[in-house]
Amino acid sequence: METTSTSTRTNRNNTPFSLISRGWKEVRDSADADLQLMRARANSFKNLANSFDREIENFFNSASIASFSVPSPLKSSTSPTEVDFVKKLRPKFSEIRRVYSAPEISKKVLEKWGPRAKLGIDLSAIKNAIVAGEEKGEERRGVVGLDRRRRLGFREFWGEGKEGGGEQFGEWKPIRVLKRRLREFEKKSEFGEIFGGFKNSEFVEKLKSSLKAIHKEPQESKEVPPLDVPELLAYLVRRSEPFLDQLGVRKDVCDKIVESLCSSRKNQLLLPSLSSGESTLLDENANDELDLRIASVLQSTGHCYDGGFWSDLSKHHPSDKKRHVAIVTTASLPWMTGTAVNPLFRAAYLAKSEKQNVTLLVPWLCKSDQELVYPNNLTFTSPEEQENYIRNWLEERIGFKADFKISFYPGKFAKERRSIIPAGDTSQFIPSKDADIAILEEPEHLNWYHHGKRWTTKFNHVVGVVHTNYLEYIKREKNGALQAFFVKHINNLVTRAYCHKVLRLSAATQDLPKSVICNVHGVNPKFLKIGEKVAAERELGQQAFSKGAYFLGKMVWAKGYKELIDLLAKHKNDLDGFNLDVFGNGEDANEVQTTAKRLDLNLNFLKGRDHADDSLHGYKVFINPSLSDVLCTATAEALAMGKFVVCADHPSNEYFRSFPNCLTYKTSEDFVARVKEALANEPHPLTSEQIYNLSWEAATQRFMQYSELDRVLDPEKDDVKLSKTNGRSITKAVSTPNMSEMVDGGLAFAHYCFTGNELLRLCTGAIPGTRDYDKQHCKDLHLLPPQVENPIYGW
Repeated sequence: METTSTSTRTNRNNTPFSLISRGWKEVRDSADADLQLMRARANSFKNLANSFDREIENFFNSASIASFSVPSPLKSSTSPTEVDFVKKLRPKFSEIRRVYSAPEISKKVLEKWGPRAKLGIDLSAIKNAIVAGEEKGEERRGVVGLDRRRRLGFREFWGEGKEGGGEQFGEWKPIRVLKRRLREFEKKSEFGEIFGGFKNSEFVEKLKSSLKAIHKEPQESKEVPPLDVPELLAYLVRRSEPFLDQLGVRKDVCDKIVESLCSSRKNQLLLPSLSSGESTLLDENANDELDLRIASVLQSTGHCYDGGFWSDLSKHHPSDKKRHVAIVTTASLPWMTGTAVNPLFRAAYLAKSEKQNVTLLVPWLCKSDQELVYPNNLTFTSPEEQENYIRNWLEERIGFKADFKISFYPGKFAKERRSIIPAGDTSQFIPSKDADIAILEEPEHLNWYHHGKRWTTKFNHVVGVVHTNYLEYIKREKNGALQAFFVKHINNLVTRAYCHKVLRLSAATQDLPKSVICNVHGVNPKFLKIGEKVAAERELGQQAFSKGAYFLGKMVWAKGYKELIDLLAKHKNDLDGFNLDVFGNGEDANEVQTTAKRLDLNLNFLKGRDHADDSLHGYKVFINPSLSDVLCTATAEALAMGKFVVCADHPSNEYFRSFPNCLTYKTSEDFVARVKEALANEPHPLTSEQIYNLSWEAATQRFMQYSELDRVLDPEKDDVKLSKTNGRSITKAVSTPNMSEMVDGGLAFAHYCFTGNELLRLCTGAIPGTRDYDKQHCKDLHLLPPQVENPIYGW
């Protein structure tokens, strides 16, 4: 027993504990000097915070004891006295762990290591434990002599200035050397297992948390440079494009100004990550590099744009999985016009997918107006009766039951304009819980005199579909040029203020803000079936077409009757023996027929009828000389039935040029040649691709894509990120204020004030009393009187 005790003391004296205990005063003095150096180099400490954090973690994981040269107990030559030494030393470190795990000690540690505390490490507990262990030891004669250690001093003893890499971590060299020696010791002993509990103690975890709290993550090595004056001016011009457009400054002029302002820094507009060669992801929908540059600068400053001056935080947020789509149009069956038929088919095919709830909002006319608008003296006593008529007509043609809702809003018929004008605030007839997505068929028409809540404020996404070339119609009226000038700017204003996206069926329409050109209309499936029947008859060798040419359309001069009479009158001799049947009813029927009779033209006028009527199947050639159409529905229907179509080389017919049966002409001589060519030949059979392109399935798919409705209905596809660099995403929507939205909001507010004045409304041609609906509408639609629905207090 005495031998074992002596051996243990001898072994313990040979450890570095005795060295540290005897020289503790010199060590403390030298450590204080180093701590002063650390305070002086605080900026360097911030840049090396991550390295320091790892050093401290390794320091405590190794229990601050692993740098001493002790023979490994795992080797076969380990003596029993070494194991006894470990057993005696373990209780002392367990006591240290227990003391520093106490809550009151942890609290003091956290207070000392707070952000305002001085940097320092209190090793007094370890020192006391070591001194207590060394009081029983003897003088050391071991690895490094005491006299030599005193001569070298603390910093030289730990090798500062002698090891490699001192330039990068010079001030932390004692810890770096200590770390290396701790790792060497871990390989030679099982002390890591002995003190496994110590490294996971509450004291260590709280100490590490405190160390992380006193410093922030290092900033990016390369900061985003601030904006210069040309960039600020370029951005101001770019964001002021809507306002400048209202003043007559075209978009291409604004683009040239922006390009000239940014030419001096063309290579610096992208984020720093681009210039440094790092990968950057750019979104397809990013406007340009300038927007990305602005967004990166704003994000680097911590700015976050929460919304505009006109933004409304009470917008609808769908709680269920289904979204809500409201289709608002300016006409309804039985009025056989494009804005009555096409929105009806759109509602049916959008509802067919069952991915969203659909509501079709159509105008309700009082009986006196119904008699002026609907054909064959057809009238309805209630909205329910008209709804049944609409649904029966639709299901007879599409072959399936469409599950969508039909609602009505008050409307009045304007005889001078031959159109229906909404009465009151149309948006109020869509409940707030369903105010999600709005499709405005003819958005300019719906909003000319709209005095109510802004569509883009109430709805999350608003799409406008332009059906009519109003400027072409207005130019034909008295003082048409002046009227067209004002209407052009009003159309610009209302579509900009009330729509997020505008779809133009063809380039024949006015160039409107936020617009793209795409045909989003299809053909009634009934016409495609007629075309299939005709193709089958031709394959069997039967004669499919027994009649010549015809024209079908509402009998008003603007629908192509003027152009038709001019062409036939000019080439009366060239088309000798050519007869044309004309089907249509309208306000100008008497004048048209009188003019044709006076010129002795071979025109046979018949009453208007449905284009799918059996009496029209035998005609081989459909002639449409109209220049006022945007996208003629009758032309598409004639092509679907396998007929020839002779039409003008006009932007409204651009979509039909890909069909071989569409024969276009530029001059009146070409018109004569195309008519003779069509009468002398047989139409080409439609391919399966051409049939699909004419269908409503294809039209609905195009509509979803170009209106961005597929992205709205599927948020996973909607990615507004402009760039991603160094792990940080830059989002234009939240980082950059939208001046365009501010301009649009201001225009909407001005329009609201203008349409609220009855005198101004009447001066611009509004129907008297259309700012609110009347008593007859209240009775038919079961509405509260306007003064009750929108009370005015203080009278």
